[in-house]
Amino acid sequence: MKRYVAALALCLLLAPAQAQETPAPDPDADVEEGFSLLNEGAKLLFRGLMDEMEPAMRGMGEAMGELQPALRDLLAKVDDLRNYEAPERLPNGDILIRRKPDAPPLPQNAPEPDPDAPSIDL
Repeated sequence: MKRYVAALALCLLLAPAQAQETPAPDPDADVEEGFSLLNEGAKLLFRGLMDEMEPAMRGMGEAMGELQPALRDLLAKVDDLRNYEAPERLPNGDILIRRKPDAPPLPQNAPEPDPDAPSIDL
């Protein structure tokens, strides 16, 4: 009988030791899970930003559509931007953009602005 009690006690002592053994954590799985969570967080962040910025971008597109005729007239008058020097700010706040001395002369038949185009008040 003492043998059975000793064997039973030995089994009971070894059972918790076996239950406490856990497999070693896989570091690759942790890194992969971390990247997955970062990816999901980035998607949520950018989706929120896109939802927030969509009305502003739509409004900016409409404004650019309205300015397009005026910008075309301006570019026709300016010719090529490489023919001008860098802008210069004067002490009174005015900004001068001088034409380079070696630039070709402006065409004499510059297109007239469209009278129906929206004007810009300065």
